[in-house]
Amino acid sequence: MITKQRPIFSKTFSSPSLTPSPSADIESICTLINNHPFPLQPLQPSLQLYLPSLSTNFVEQVLGRLFLGHCNGLKAFEFFDFATKQPNFHISSDSFEKIVHILSRMRDFDKVWDLLERTHHNFPSLLTTKSLSILLSRYAKHTSFEETIEAFEKMGKFFGGFNTEAFNVLLRAFCTQGEMKEARAVFNKMFSRFSPNTQTLNILLLGFKESGNITAMELFYHEIIRRGCTPNNVSYNIRIDALCKKGRSREAIKLREEMEEKNCSPTVETFTTLIHGLGISHNPKLAQKVFDDMVSRGLNPDTGAYNALINAYVRVGDTKTGRKLMGEMEEKGVGFDNTTYHTMFWGMKNFGDMKGIYGLYKRMVENRWVPKMCTVVMLMKCFCYSDCYKMGLKLWNYLVEMGCCPHGHALDLLVMELCRKGKLEEAYECCRQVLDRGRLPKGQAFGVLQRHLSQEGEKEILGDLVDTMKRLESALPTSQEYILGSNDSST
Repeated sequence: MITKQRPIFSKTFSSPSLTPSPSADIESICTLINNHPFPLQPLQPSLQLYLPSLSTNFVEQVLGRLFLGHCNGLKAFEFFDFATKQPNFHISSDSFEKIVHILSRMRDFDKVWDLLERTHHNFPSLLTTKSLSILLSRYAKHTSFEETIEAFEKMGKFFGGFNTEAFNVLLRAFCTQGEMKEARAVFNKMFSRFSPNTQTLNILLLGFKESGNITAMELFYHEIIRRGCTPNNVSYNIRIDALCKKGRSREAIKLREEMEEKNCSPTVETFTTLIHGLGISHNPKLAQKVFDDMVSRGLNPDTGAYNALINAYVRVGDTKTGRKLMGEMEEKGVGFDNTTYHTMFWGMKNFGDMKGIYGLYKRMVENRWVPKMCTVVMLMKCFCYSDCYKMGLKLWNYLVEMGCCPHGHALDLLVMELCRKGKLEEAYECCRQVLDRGRLPKGQAFGVLQRHLSQEGEKEILGDLVDTMKRLESALPTSQEYILGSNDSST
């Protein structure tokens, strides 16, 4: 028998863990925002109570955490709107770009355009090419070619016209979606309006590289060189990476030698690319040699370089050396990032090192690191498929504690495993937490939980969940991506 919890939409809201304080911490405020009942109560009165003052940096960090945690975007917008109304508060470009990202990710383009209109009139300096890039990338991903071009021209009115930098942003929007036919069409159509530069070259080279078409990349490279664009070390890095990804690391090494002949000095990124490519080729010894060569040239390896070398070792099952390299990173003050954790977890999982996974997970939690959702899903798979649902619950609770709303696939994995183990109360609580945060669990999890609740005769609890979902469906945008359980787990 499941003990009925506080109604998901209660008439009053309180946060006993918070007390009014001018120095409320980021995690507490993110938890307050995530836990606030949506859509029946406005959020701003609670923010007024707990946030009598705001700093620019604080707002930036809260919005960043809400974005990372896939918070209900409308609640994030309420927080942003609240901040803009505070006396003596100055909105930063970073905060503005984050809220544009949050709203465009949920495809509430109408609200984005309203925000851009207001910003154009009141704070025109906040309109940057980064905000343009964020919006156009979502248009390129979710709308037609024509609608993306129309959005680009419409944004031009806010900017008072566009230059080559904006042209490059438009090209990047299509290239990052792998739409190289469209990118070439834009290049040919607008070439006469703008003056392509080295960045234009690199954006298109990167697009061709990501599409896996090395032949097209090389043909375009020589074509645009004839048009007067000058390659730089980034151009060479992209071509080297393309060869590495095809397992042609020896050719990539020769291309690095050509760089030096053209007085284009290899950078840390060049060596990192080669190390990563040699890792793909399962050649950690040569990868280590390239790494050592980089150090001997006086180039200090950064997080990316170490990640590439760690990847080279864990791909062949040498997680021991991977852990050793992480220790070396700490000794040299080189920070970990999500790729560091993800690479090590991936290697340990593939080679059955559960003890190593538990140890690194503990280390990650002690460092208060919030992993990206791709890492969360991988860990949840590892825990649930290894009959370790308790670890899955610990991961879930840690993310909720850190102000995140875990991705739908992670919810599916955990809830289905909990139901299989007969832990219906825990499964119900996870779904309830998601609904409390204004997200819709429309993956397999809800269907499985629904069936088990029905079998156990929990009609009141089941009716409560279904009614809540209906309320949310009527309040949220119709975007499928905004439903928890979408395929967008990257950001």
